[in-house]
Amino acid sequence: MIGILTDTTASIPQEMIQKLNIEIVPYYINRELESLRDMIDVKPDKFAIWLKETTKLPTTSNPAPGDYLTGLRHLAGQMREIVALTMTSKGSGAYQSCLAGVSIFKEQFPDVQVEVVDTLQVAMSQGWAVIEAARAAHSDLSFDQVVQRAHEVSRKGMMIQTADTLRYLHMGGRIGKAQHLLGSLLKIKPLISMQDGIITPLDTARSRIKAYRRMIDLIQQQVGKGARIKVAFTHVAAREQAENLQGMVADRFECVESIVTPLSPVLAVHSGPGTVGLSFFPA
Repeated sequence: MIGILTDTTASIPQEMIQKLNIEIVPYYINRELESLRDMIDVKPDKFAIWLKETTKLPTTSNPAPGDYLTGLRHLAGQMREIVALTMTSKGSGAYQSCLAGVSIFKEQFPDVQVEVVDTLQVAMSQGWAVIEAARAAHSDLSFDQVVQRAHEVSRKGMMIQTADTLRYLHMGGRIGKAQHLLGSLLKIKPLISMQDGIITPLDTARSRIKAYRRMIDLIQQQVGKGARIKVAFTHVAAREQAENLQGMVADRFECVESIVTPLSPVLAVHSGPGTVGLSFFPA
């Protein structure tokens, strides 16, 4: 069996993590004197309530090499081959940190093969690559085939997200090429994506419903009318809105698999309450 490891930014539903035996390494949220482990010490719903009220945004930090080393050691007790997938190396130090952890791990476990995949994605676009790699591993595919599946889904996936404001993304220093949208009029809903591992603006809309319709148009541009897709809908304290978008997408595409899941708190820091997004790839 091949072990699969990733970090909390993948925002994979807990039941899928357990079912597929995915090893999760936490990011950190640094709030005043507290250092909170993402999805362990802090969970999405309660954190979103706090985030709405705070006047001082916490900082975030990627896992240290030792955090990855702990996860790798846990898998090494059961597996002789491991695939580790990180969020984009262009938006976080996780990839380099994971490589450092793997370097130490190989000195201790020279007989365990490890491959690190930089997904160049985030949220459930990263999550889908992890899930599909784990499913490939459970299907007894070879190590090379599992790695290939991880790269394939990472390459084909796309994330589209809209928020009530870009304030959180800007304050957290993760705004990328969407900087110019900060000056947009109030009530403008920006649509952002990730291209080549960097946050990139796609468009703007004047209401949520128009933003959702534009998302659907963008999906169609990528995969074609009525295409078969696997899609996840992510949100920060906006499940009802995410489910509304889910219904709209289901009307236009053949959704082979459809998931609604909250963004992990460490991503909520940068996107803010009210955020709704989707991550899809052709099935």
